[in-house]
Formats: sequence, structure tokens, C-alpha cells
Amino acid sequence: METVVIIGAGPCGLSAAAELKEAGIDALVVDKGSLVHSISRYPTHLTFHSTPELLEIGGVPFVTPNEKPTRLEGLTYYRTVVERKGLRVRTYVEVTAVTRTETGFELRLQDRFGRESSLAARHVILATGYFDHPNELGIPGEPLPKVSHYYTEAHPYAGQKIVIVGGNNSAMDAVLELVRVQAEVTLVYRGSGLSRYVKAWTRPLIEGLMDKGRIRALFESELKEIREDEVCVRDKEGREEWLDNDFVLAMTGFRPDRRLLQNAGVQVLEETGAPWYDPETMQTNVPGFYIAGVVATGSRANEIFIETGRHHGRLIARDLAGAYLQPPGVVEVREHEQE
Repeated sequence: METVVIIGAGPCGLSAAAELKEAGIDALVVDKGSLVHSISRYPTHLTFHSTPELLEIGGVPFVTPNEKPTRLEGLTYYRTVVERKGLRVRTYVEVTAVTRTETGFELRLQDRFGRESSLAARHVILATGYFDHPNELGIPGEPLPKVSHYYTEAHPYAGQKIVIVGGNNSAMDAVLELVRVQAEVTLVYRGSGLSRYVKAWTRPLIEGLMDKGRIRALFESELKEIREDEVCVRDKEGREEWLDNDFVLAMTGFRPDRRLLQNAGVQVLEETGAPWYDPETMQTNVPGFYIAGVVATGSRANEIFIETGRHHGRLIARDLAGAYLQPPGVVEVREHEQE
């Protein structure tokens, strides 16, 4: 039986593993994808919004000559943490279910070839992100291969007619790169203008492109249908316009997956969609079941980032080390405000 199993090998899961290692607990980290899978799916040339010290975990310095590190530097850094700390990580193995037992938990596993197995653990930490579960448009044509909820780089779209759905930073970053490869970009967004969350240094660049006619922005509008060679856009007055189109990038954000939480019996607060947890320990109402990172949020997944979620592991390690591996008891659910 494993002492602690951490589900999710992202920065927050690895931070928890590193903190537990310092406390004398050698946790096993399991992830259905690669190490820091979400970061590996970031745009190829992405630069983090955070400075390197705000991305550090486990006391390992994030050394870079840049003011803000790149995606590639981030991948290298988190691999380095795993190596230096000697963390145990099993990648490409998905946890499909977590059930309570008399001594802790049983985890059902499935590898990438469909082979199933099980694993027993005294304690579980759920540190899954949300990058695998995009908010879908729910319109005809969305399953077409020309549609993607992920953006990697501009080159494949050079000279093509692109519709970008969304008005936040991921959409804006894609717009800037696509214009550089001479793509014909149309931005479709339900808001009356660019989102207030758009980075201060990006906003004037986008507005300049709009003023020069380099991109077309359709605000207070929605994409209603996607076809092989065209898309339908409807404005707030109900007027529809069909546009020639080669690709659609639906940058509509992502959501946490609650299935493992609910399967394990964790209470999800109706008003926020967030799981109940003790903010001092990150333990849920299920004894021995902890959460770390963005999974602790509700409907607003952007409330927790790497720079804040990385501290959850310290709270968990302190709690487990203080009452080291006591048999699960009963945790009473108390009302409190989410942080």
C-alpha cells in the first residue's frame, strides 16, 4: 500500500510531492499524460506571465536569464525538480476512479493501452488541472477537424482564413502570432469589447491591429454554425453573417473535471461549484482526501495559478506530518467562505 498517491504531475502536484518528501513521506505521483502535461500543451513560443521565482517549487531555484521564463524553460525546470528531489512519478497512467476502503482508498488505473490495474493508498491528493476539458461551443460543426480548442503555433495557419472565438489572453496571444504569418483573422467575442483581463502590454497592440484593419473584430457576437468552408456569426440583434473560413480556434477556456471528487464522496458546494476543503490543511470532507491547485476552485478556474497553487502542498505536508498517517476518521463538514 502506498502512503500517499498524488493524482496529477503538474506544478502543484509536484510541489506537494516535494514538500512531502521534505517531511519524510515518499509520495507516488500519477498522471494520465506527460510530466507537467498542461505546460507541454501551451503555445510553443509562450512566455509565462509570472517571474521565475513565483513558479519555483520544492526550494529549487528557477534559473533563467529572462525576466519571465519561456514554456521550454518551464518544462526543463520542472523536470529538474523531479530529478533533484528524486520524486516518484508514473506518467501515461490515468486514475479512473477513487473509492474509500477501511484502510484508505483504492484507485482504479488504466494505462494508454487500455490495461487496467489498481492501487491502494492511505491518503490521496487530487492535483489535476483543467487543460484537458475545454468549454465547448455546443454548435453544429464543432467536431469538424478544422476546429481546435488548443493553439500551439502560427505556422500551420499561414495565409489561411481564421476565426478566433474568445476575448481573453489566450485568444489575444494567438491573434498576434497569426497576423505575423499573414493569416486573415476574424475575432468573434460575446463581450462589448476586449476583456478587462487582457494584459496591459497586449491591449494596445490588438487595438492598433483593429484600427489598421489587420484583424476584424465582431463584438457582441457568437459563432452559431461551422461548415467545411464557412462559418455563421450572429450578432446581438439576431443578424447572421456567413464568413469564408479555413480554421476555427475556439479559445473559450477550460473547466476542472469533478468526476474523481464526486466518485470519492467529496462534497461540492452548490453555490460555487467548488469542493469543500479546510483552507488550513486542504483536506476535504472525506478523511485522508486532499486537493491542491486549480481543482480547488469552482466555476472560475482562473482564481488559482501555479504561483498560488504551489503553496497548497506545504499545507498538506504539514498536516500529514503533524498527524503522521493516522487512520482515517470522520471530518465534519463546516460552512466557510472559499479563499
